[in-house]
Amino acid sequence: MSHPSRRLVIVVRADPVICGHSGEARNLAEVALTRGFDDVRLLTWPIPALEAAGLPLKPLDRLLPYSPGITVERPEAVGDYRVPDGRHLAGLTGRLVELLSEPVPTVCLSMYLVPHTAVVNDAVTAARAAGFDPKVRTIAKAVGSDVTNVIRSCLREGRFGAATVLFTTFLANDDVVAVSEYTRDEIIASATEVDAHCGTTFAAQCRERVRVSYPPIDASAFVDMDDDAVEAALARRGLERDGYILFLSRVARAKGIYDLIIAYGQMRCRDKVRLVVAGTGPALEHVRAMAKEDDRIVFLTDVDDEEKPLLMAGCAAYALPTKPEPDFVETFGIALAEKMLAGGGPIVTTLTGGTGEAVGKAAVIVEPGDINGLADALDRVVLDMSTAQRADYELRARETAMAFDRASVFDGLIS
Repeated sequence: MSHPSRRLVIVVRADPVICGHSGEARNLAEVALTRGFDDVRLLTWPIPALEAAGLPLKPLDRLLPYSPGITVERPEAVGDYRVPDGRHLAGLTGRLVELLSEPVPTVCLSMYLVPHTAVVNDAVTAARAAGFDPKVRTIAKAVGSDVTNVIRSCLREGRFGAATVLFTTFLANDDVVAVSEYTRDEIIASATEVDAHCGTTFAAQCRERVRVSYPPIDASAFVDMDDDAVEAALARRGLERDGYILFLSRVARAKGIYDLIIAYGQMRCRDKVRLVVAGTGPALEHVRAMAKEDDRIVFLTDVDDEEKPLLMAGCAAYALPTKPEPDFVETFGIALAEKMLAGGGPIVTTLTGGTGEAVGKAAVIVEPGDINGLADALDRVVLDMSTAQRADYELRARETAMAFDRASVFDGLIS
């Protein structure tokens, strides 16, 4: 039996989950095919498990295909109803052990420390204990919610044992990376707290070892779009170019959607532009109820990856007034970088978490939670900004965001 010469395995919540990091995994997988990997696998969850978790999902019948050479595996759970939790983890870990048992040099990347990095560590440990001698390099990438949701909640609740497990799991990998400088700083700050309570040395290790790898984006999907394709996409939705403000993100309180709905109600520009809310999420039904008296607000819950850049390119302005919440802080803002590549009207956002690393000097900035400031900024962008000023923002935005193109990010991460 012939084996591939080089393999990349990414353990991640992949499509159809609506999440920037599922897009990251896709982009890294595609670049890997051009960098000498002849077997690329995404190890992820069965669709019913994702549905049962209540995660926001893309339309299943419109997922973009992966290139030949990329295999998406969704191992079934191991055990029956008497195993209340961990059945799917056992399936993921077991399948990875099978891959590591083959004599193939392998890079194993996990995104989301909980639980994917534990899957990789357990599989590597098992494969070595079994005598398979896997030729493997492991990379763990800490994304936003690893810190803002998991680690921070451990510290808030005084669960230092769980925090200790998280850090040992993370640092057990050959390479450890963070999705932004903000995330790296938060990791070190959290590690310092654990050290103070437990006498551990996590902060020094994190300071020395954690490097930053920004999210990889397929720039080719966003730049140089065909004008006719943009017009056709807008016509299908009953929209006109420069005739709407776009919010395209997870519909959640931390994304500032409530602030945006309230601000839109007081904007001078509302007679000229509609507000398009594209996405799904935990706040969707509540926000819909808030907006039911306003026929100028449009909700799109079925936008796929092909339509997304077209909507971005056609908007008068893109608004993401994200704000820090106890369970979520924007640690980079992939949608911001995608919008910067797509062109269209200027971005109005906040300097929350790592968004400044994404937008640089290419966005109009408002204070998080400042509803009046948000309304004023969008009025200024839509009503007062000259064509030359808009073009300047567009050019600066695209130049800034090209640093996040997936090829250069891949080479920095997996060189």
